[in-house]
Amino acid sequence: MLVEIDANGMINHARVRSARSPEIERGRRTGAITGIVVHQTDADTSASSLNSYKRPKANGAHFLIDTDGTIYQTAGIYQRTNHVGPLKARCLAVGAAMPCALRDYAKAGVEGMHRIEMRKPPSDRYPSNMEAVGIELVGRARLPVGFKPIGEAAKWPLEKQRGEYGIFDTPTAAQNLSLSWLVKALEDSVQISSSEVFPHPAVSRKNPTEARGANWNLPVPTP
Repeated sequence: MLVEIDANGMINHARVRSARSPEIERGRRTGAITGIVVHQTDADTSASSLNSYKRPKANGAHFLIDTDGTIYQTAGIYQRTNHVGPLKARCLAVGAAMPCALRDYAKAGVEGMHRIEMRKPPSDRYPSNMEAVGIELVGRARLPVGFKPIGEAAKWPLEKQRGEYGIFDTPTAAQNLSLSWLVKALEDSVQISSSEVFPHPAVSRKNPTEARGANWNLPVPTP
C-alpha cells in the first residue's frame, strides 16, 4: 500500500493530518530508515502531546494516533527525533541468531550497553533514533486501584510511581486499526521489513506495559 511522501518526509493522504512540530526534529537522517517503534504518550489527550511538541527542544515521535483513530504526523520521516532512548542488546534477546559477546555486556550498564550497540551496523541491533520512525498512541499509565507503595517507593513523587508501577491504557480498536494502516503504508512506501516493528519496551528500558496492547497486524482495506 504505497502512499505519497513529499520532499520534507510528510505523507500526503486523507488519513493523515499534518501537525508538524519542527521543535522535535533533530536534523535530517544520515542513513536509511530501518524500523518502527510504537509508543504510548502517557497523556490523556492528543492536545496535551501536540502542545508539548511545540516547546523548545521538545522530544517526540513522527506520528500521533488519537483514541478515535485520527493520525497526526508531527515530524517529517526523514528527520531524526528523540523517541527511543538507550538501546537494549538485541543479540541477548534473539540468542544464537546474532553474534553476542556476553563478556562485553556483563558490567556495561544501561549507557554502556547502548554504546556497544551503536557501534554495530543497524542490521545487528534494534533501530535507534537515527533509523526508527516513532508512532505514539494516546494512552496513559495509571496506578492500579488500591496501589500502596512500600519501602523507598513510598517516598517517590507520583509521576515516578506511575512510571514504575503504572499500567498503560489498552489502545482502542480505532487506534489499532489506524496503527495497522500506518505501519503497512510505511513498510511498503519506505521499504521497512515487517520484522522491524517493535513496541518501545522491546528496544529500550521502559515500562513493560507501554504499547503492550498495540496491534499493527490487523487487516486494513486498500484505499
